[in-house]
Amino acid sequence: MLSYFLLLLINFPLVSSDGDIIGKITVGYQGWFGAPEDGSYLKLWWHWSMDYLYPPGPSNRRIVSWPDMREYTTSFQTNFSNLGNGQPAKLFSSFNEQTVSTHFKWMQQYGIDVVALQRFNQSYYEVNIRNAMAEKVRANAEKYGVKFYIMYDVSDWWNFTTEIQADWMNTMQAYTNSPAYARQNGKPVICIWGFGFNDPQRPFTPDECLKVLNWFKSQGLYVIGGIPTYWRTGEHDSRPNFLPVYTAFHMISPWMVGRIHNVSDADRYYNIVATQDLEYLQARGIDYQPCVLPGNLSHHDRAHGDFMWRQFYNMKKLGVQAIYISMFDEFNEGNQIAKTSENAKMTPTGNYTFVTLDEDDVVCSSDYYLRLTTDGGKMFKGEIPLTPIRPTNPTCPLYFSQSKVNNRSCLAFVNGTADWNTANAQCGQLAPGATLGSIDSAFENGEIQGIINGCNNAYIGLHNVNGNWIWVNGDASVYRNWASGYPTTNANSACVVMSTSDGKWMNQDCANSSYYVCQTVV
Repeated sequence: MLSYFLLLLINFPLVSSDGDIIGKITVGYQGWFGAPEDGSYLKLWWHWSMDYLYPPGPSNRRIVSWPDMREYTTSFQTNFSNLGNGQPAKLFSSFNEQTVSTHFKWMQQYGIDVVALQRFNQSYYEVNIRNAMAEKVRANAEKYGVKFYIMYDVSDWWNFTTEIQADWMNTMQAYTNSPAYARQNGKPVICIWGFGFNDPQRPFTPDECLKVLNWFKSQGLYVIGGIPTYWRTGEHDSRPNFLPVYTAFHMISPWMVGRIHNVSDADRYYNIVATQDLEYLQARGIDYQPCVLPGNLSHHDRAHGDFMWRQFYNMKKLGVQAIYISMFDEFNEGNQIAKTSENAKMTPTGNYTFVTLDEDDVVCSSDYYLRLTTDGGKMFKGEIPLTPIRPTNPTCPLYFSQSKVNNRSCLAFVNGTADWNTANAQCGQLAPGATLGSIDSAFENGEIQGIINGCNNAYIGLHNVNGNWIWVNGDASVYRNWASGYPTTNANSACVVMSTSDGKWMNQDCANSSYYVCQTVV
């Protein structure tokens, strides 16, 4: 019996068990946007412009998607025309501490487990800023409880065989001492992206690549390979004769950007590539981390989330061990899941039009693909059932539910008390642009009354300014539902609560603490 058991182990190598990578959702993080006044070493419009010396504009842009800028406290003026809402067209810098903190806060909020920080040719002039970005990522990963690892991209790195080893030993290895540095099977994790691709940017031989890969393994590291889609057959995007390199990795993560564009493509990949890939790898004890991507927004690939959800569904059905989302902040290729402009009001006007999240006439909140990642991660981890039907509502941001009366309105009851001004500010913290709720009709009034059930009363967004009752969000609604004897003429009672019992309104001192209802309109 023992000999039979040992034979089973020999015939069926064991893949890895859960760790910081296995069983987890990882996102790729570029962290490569800059501006001349951001305090960095570059002093350039890094990755925003084709010509880094000049501000991005319609004829000098390197991005195809426009970020939702509402949560960045520091931003930099571009040469684009004002946004559709009249605000100046400004962009963030990845070097700014608040930017990195905001991104990692989102990762924590939306259930992203691991960040793969991209690191490129260290002979470039960018080395100092990339070193600074690595330190910012470490600090914020520790702060927000997110794991991270280094992902080397060898594209255009002609001397990588020696320089990548020196960079690891002299600079990056120290980061493995961080409690936030990802480990798998007890080993610090790194990824090398680019071996075997059949293109001029990565013309390296199998022997060169295998030598570097084995060196990293000899350092006691768990090494992931970001490799071509058709690695197993050595065709299309893969050079031939690289299979010994691919199978030397502890884990492989085949690249998918540009390979699939719709649900049919995703199903085809599942049937004729991914299924056979997983069988091949399991038989050899190699771990598997396939890519899931939201789709290139500028190419209209996203289908309001159905494309991305189908990939989550297929990979969970297949039984993969880990998922890599490409990417978090890839505004250059339009595959970002970070908060993105919802509609034309949030993008520059003028002679260049950015494609926005409502591109197929489905209203999507700016955080929609982060929320889709949350739900996809829950399905992957078995926290919600496997389903081909996307459960994520496109319209309402995290913590909010869609109004049953107004399909562009999203509501959130906060089960805590605050004075009126603090409550309104806290709404803005829940979602950019959110305020205390406004009410346009008896139907909306009844809906909010139902939401606040369980407390005595709750603040709404009506307040008195210079003798006039106005809504804090600028709503022009003249609907009122005052209780008998209200509003009083007491000048200190300038804020309004709704009674749970009958939905009637009463004014009270704004310093009083009450529960409250937040609203955002998409």
